[in-house]
This record gives sequence, C-alpha cells and structure tokens, in this order.
Amino acid sequence: MGNDDEGPGQAAQPKRKDARRNKETLLDAAASVFVTSGVEAPVRDIAAKAGVGLGTIYRHFPTRADLIVAVYRHQVDACAEAGPALLASSASPHAALGQWINLFVDFLVTKHGLAAALKSDNAGFDTLHAYFLDRLVPVCGTLLEAASDAGEIRADLKAYELMRGVGNLCIGAESDPDYDARRLVELLVAGLRQPRP
Repeated sequence: MGNDDEGPGQAAQPKRKDARRNKETLLDAAASVFVTSGVEAPVRDIAAKAGVGLGTIYRHFPTRADLIVAVYRHQVDACAEAGPALLASSASPHAALGQWINLFVDFLVTKHGLAAALKSDNAGFDTLHAYFLDRLVPVCGTLLEAASDAGEIRADLKAYELMRGVGNLCIGAESDPDYDARRLVELLVAGLRQPRP
C-alpha cells in the first residue's frame, strides 16, 4: 500500500514540532525586544526580529498581555530546564550552581518592564509568580543538594532563601551603571563554599 498507510498523527508530528519551534523563535524575539525596548515595544519590532508578519503574532497572542505572559513563562521554563543540563555537564555541582545562578541573574535583570506589567490588574498575570516559584525553586534546590552532598557547600541553605537573596542583589541593576549585581552575586555564590579545614 505504501504511503497511504501513514496515520494522521505521523504527518502532524513534524508540523507540530515546526509550529513549536516557530513559537519559540517568536518568544525569543519578543524577549530580546523587551530587553532593549521594554514591554511596550511596538509589535511590528517583534515581528521584524522574528521574521514573521504581524498576523502571526496576533494569531498566537491576541493581546500584549498574552505575549508578556508567554515570554515570561518561556524564560522561566528555559531557566528551569537549564538546571539539570548544567548539573550533568559541569565540572562540579558547585560549578553547575554558579552557572545556573548566572542564568537566573540574566533572567532577573533583563526582564525590563515585566515586573511592572505583572503588578498590573490583569488576571493573566496573577498566577505567574506562583509558576516562577513552582518551576525554579525545585531546580535551585536540586543544585544546592547536589553541591551539599558533594561536600562543596554548606548544607543549611534553602533554595528560596538563595533565590530571594540573589533577587534582592539584582534590584536596580538595570538602571544603575555603577552597580554590578553580577559581581555581588558571584561573591555570594563563592561564599556558599564549605570552609576547608
């Protein structure tokens, strides 16, 4: 019978992968534009960066709020997915933790306008903070536990405490050229090391 035996799912699967990849490209482009121009950037700038038409963006994200929520979730997911990969590929659990914290800092200091947008009255933003915590605290916890089990860091630090501390060090970093949040975060991560006898 030949090609007629292929089920509808077999033809749809590559199409779904392409659609997912296209959506990720669009979200990456939107995130990049948000970094340089803020969340109020013209949608045409996002479309140009992604290499798509305005209709494509509006088909996926009918409102700006939909796009902002999707970008935020996309960035949280990327940060969450990086944790296990870094743990598997880094020289040590402490090195993986340091690299992951750098990604977390990138996320915190480059989400220009997202924080203000998330504090608005839009119902779509209400669950994002919980999503952020649900996705990232366990990843940070796994990295801390691995570094602690390896004897590299002290064992009494909670993931939420570390993330909150890093977040507090990043406040205002994007608007003050004389403040180097990344340097202070590096000192914090270095300070987690277990003292050698």
